Amino acid sequence: MQRFDPRIYLFAGGHFATDWAQSAIPALLPYFISVCNLSYQDAGTLIFGNILLASICQPILGYYADKVSKPWLAPIGPVISGLSIAIMPFTTNFWVIFLCSMFSGLGSALYHPEAARMVNGLAGDQKGKALGTFSVGGNAGFAIGPMFAGFCAYIFDVHGLVFFGIFNCLLALVLYRQLPGIQADIRHEQIAEAKAHPDRVLTNDWVAFGKLTFVILGRSVGFSICNAFIPLYWINVLHTSPEQGSFALTVLFTMGAFITYFGGIISDRLGFVRVIRIAFTLMVPAMFLLTNSTNYVLSMLSLVPVAITLFAPYSSIVVLGQTYLGKNIAFASGVTLGLAVTAGGLFSPLVGRAADIWGLPTALQSLWIIAIIAALASFTLPQPQNMPAKKN
Repeated sequence: MQRFDPRIYLFAGGHFATDWAQSAIPALLPYFISVCNLSYQDAGTLIFGNILLASICQPILGYYADKVSKPWLAPIGPVISGLSIAIMPFTTNFWVIFLCSMFSGLGSALYHPEAARMVNGLAGDQKGKALGTFSVGGNAGFAIGPMFAGFCAYIFDVHGLVFFGIFNCLLALVLYRQLPGIQADIRHEQIAEAKAHPDRVLTNDWVAFGKLTFVILGRSVGFSICNAFIPLYWINVLHTSPEQGSFALTVLFTMGAFITYFGGIISDRLGFVRVIRIAFTLMVPAMFLLTNSTNYVLSMLSLVPVAITLFAPYSSIVVLGQTYLGKNIAFASGVTLGLAVTAGGLFSPLVGRAADIWGLPTALQSLWIIAIIAALASFTLPQPQNMPAKKN
């Protein structure tokens, strides 16, 4: 078995940098609602802004990365994401905050396709573990980002958000300096792979990828709505403090970091399609339990099955997408890694509007309904011909 390339951890760090900035925004919603007198719909619109450019740009950037690689986009992404959050404490203007939210999402869009393409090139025969490790960085960012942003906004000083910009710029500099060696090793690996398997022909199965898209969107909606509205649910339904709402997100994404890593290892053994089907089937009762609990302890406990079903299939989705679109790995990565997080945010204003009209608990029932659709879609996924269903 090929040695696991330690530079994959550096890309996981970049994933952390983009996603901890992106995850700060939901944790800051109670602050913005208080300072700017926003409604639930306005709060959902900030999440919409965060994913608008990201949702449009990630597939496009991925498509062109497959044709003309631009590895320098990877370090630029964390810089833009971090600086966008760093600007927010210096304004109370809704539209400035909205623009910062948009550019934070753009930074994520710039990072995901190129970074995932390079991780795939370094992974060798350990793609599940490599993409799992890469994804752990993002999930760790989503765990720590809300906690740090909440600490700044509600305990310390909101201007502490400047640290997002400082940290991201430093990490981006380290990543940028490593790029020449990484690119050279990827080219060497590609040449060796071509010599070892001269008859292998990469193909695109767009029909299978189209089916996978329904699964991606189902996870994306679940992820985005939980990310945006769990703090508000904790505050307004469970009657906790804003700090406890941010802590709930931290708990969810901390579990998600570990679950994503082990989900990648398990998928290398059980098979990617099987892991996806199991996870999305269990997502239905997990989301139902979360959205129908009014007890704080039960709600905290319900985060465990929610985390398992949201994060265990993440690396499986990414690897399966890259396998279905073997000729367009960066495009597949832009969709599976990027849209798996951002596209569901397009749904946030609708949920926010429903919460304004019927109340937050009623609006969040959409989580388990959409999980049913995704679970059904998972059973239409074909097993790739060049990938065994199970590895022993």
